[in-house]
Amino acid sequence: MIRFLLIDTLKMKKKWVWFLVFLGPAGVVGLEAFNFLLRYEWLTKQYQDDLWGGLIDESRLLAVPALMMGLAIVASILAGIEHQTNSWKQVLALPVSKCSVFTAKFMLLTFLLFISCTCLGIGLICLGMALDFGTKIPFEYLLKISYYPLLAALPFAALHTWLSIVVKNQAIALTCGIVGTILSLYGVIMPDWVPYKWLFLENSWGKFEYSATVGVLTGLLVYLVGLLDFSRRDVL
Repeated sequence: MIRFLLIDTLKMKKKWVWFLVFLGPAGVVGLEAFNFLLRYEWLTKQYQDDLWGGLIDESRLLAVPALMMGLAIVASILAGIEHQTNSWKQVLALPVSKCSVFTAKFMLLTFLLFISCTCLGIGLICLGMALDFGTKIPFEYLLKISYYPLLAALPFAALHTWLSIVVKNQAIALTCGIVGTILSLYGVIMPDWVPYKWLFLENSWGKFEYSATVGVLTGLLVYLVGLLDFSRRDVL
């Protein structure tokens, strides 16, 4: 699996994957910078008791749809490398298990999203400092808002990994990603059991950990279902 991960990483050099990884957080931070600069007095008055918390909460509304769209596009690119060259038959003929191939794609997608979430956290710190919000940065809260949505999004990451691999026409996978992104915009008002609400870390218990935990468990289930289906296929 490590060997396949390295091969996939080398293949990415010819794609726009790294550009997309940094584009997502850069876009969120850029839009938040514009938002605060445009309405600085009003927003700082609204969040005068917790400027950093206000900035982080405001960014979450933009970060979720960016995460959903990003994971769909990146998953499609990672799987599309083999689809475009019709090389799935050659890949599956290599001395590696189908489990390793599927898991490598999923792990690489998750790792790239982790880097993107890290960039978002760093970008928000830089923005807050530039806006003169002080040095009392709520790192624990920032880390939760940066990484917990990724854990909550693992079911979607596993689903798009499977969909992008088994369906040759990547327009279908991307269409599902666009629809998912639109639905995520209404995630806050959805019932607790709907995965789109987990992305915003909102639930009746008021615990971020609930959304993250249920996301990990559901993501593992979706991953296993996708892996089982992929393992039973002869040639894509």
